[in-house]
Amino acid sequence: MTDEAYPKTLYVGNLDQSVTEDLLCALFGQMGAVKSCKIIREASSDPYAFIEYASHQSAQTALAAMNKRLFLKKEIKVNWATSPGNQPKTDTSQHHHIFVGDLSPEIETETLREAFAPFGEISNCRIVRDPQTLKSKGYAFVSFVKKAEAENAIQMMNGQWLGSRSIRTNWSTRKPPAPRENTKGIKSGKTPGFEEIYNNTGPTNTTVYCGGFPPNTISDNLIKTHFGQFGSIHDVRVFKDKGYAFIKFISKE
Repeated sequence: MTDEAYPKTLYVGNLDQSVTEDLLCALFGQMGAVKSCKIIREASSDPYAFIEYASHQSAQTALAAMNKRLFLKKEIKVNWATSPGNQPKTDTSQHHHIFVGDLSPEIETETLREAFAPFGEISNCRIVRDPQTLKSKGYAFVSFVKKAEAENAIQMMNGQWLGSRSIRTNWSTRKPPAPRENTKGIKSGKTPGFEEIYNNTGPTNTTVYCGGFPPNTISDNLIKTHFGQFGSIHDVRVFKDKGYAFIKFISKE
């Protein structure tokens, strides 16, 4: 199989505000020839970048050498910009694809993948970006190997809050649906309050996503003890190493 079948572009996150493309290109150029380097700067988050190498081997070497390394006093995050892993891209044409809409602009591929990972094996996870600015267009596609797992993900994640917005999930179509207008009282980029969330979620949605914990600091008992005071809990799914959990209540109230 030719080198063209393997990924060559890396995502580099958690960069210092003072970083420049020349500096980043010089640093990652030590691992091999760099074809392009683009830093994305957004007011609400640290800069991140996409680095494309001339060969997969160079990109693979850079990933192994640079992930979690200190650069300008910050621990940078390095991962594949598209399909993670060192294997050639899998043929996902027969897999089951989910459309994820109303995605917050700050959500990265890794965060999206972690949110859907509890439901089964994900073969592909892709946030659609503007080809010029590389900014998120507000929607993504998540592919599952098994149809039942994709169906469960659609049911459980539709209407859940991810970042600063309530996401939509449905089966993928050829053309993504038009973005939903902002719900009355909810402004893009504004963290919604309890009343806004409650009034704009369906009556059958009783599952809560709770994330942002340091790895290996939460447990079933801790989650049940803390959230049990708000109502009867039907089920709890804790992902200790990822620092998040799903809590399913008996009722919406």
